[in-house]
Amino acid sequence: MNESKTSNVLAKEYRSNNMTHVVTSACVDHKYQDCVAVCPVEAFREADNYLVIDPDECIDCAACVAECPVEAIFADTDLPDEHEAWLDRNEEEASDLPIAEGDSPVLA
Repeated sequence: MNESKTSNVLAKEYRSNNMTHVVTSACVDHKYQDCVAVCPVEAFREADNYLVIDPDECIDCAACVAECPVEAIFADTDLPDEHEAWLDRNEEEASDLPIAEGDSPVLA
């Protein structure tokens, strides 16, 4: 395994202790709220045109994954490489965004 692959694997492993599920770019300009409705805690945060998951609130129940009509939500351990940046984005942005209430209109 090359050095870059090894560091990516280690980074994912480290983050899996701090992150559970991740909203990815497929949510951008859609912001469906089905996931918010089934979340048993207040894990979703609302940006202007997408949602993110607060890793400190998510309890890793995975109820949101099946509810997302655009398949934008992944467990951090199943996150495709092309969405890796969204792991950080969810974690970094969540603390500054309001809790999603599930009443935002669908944008697309």
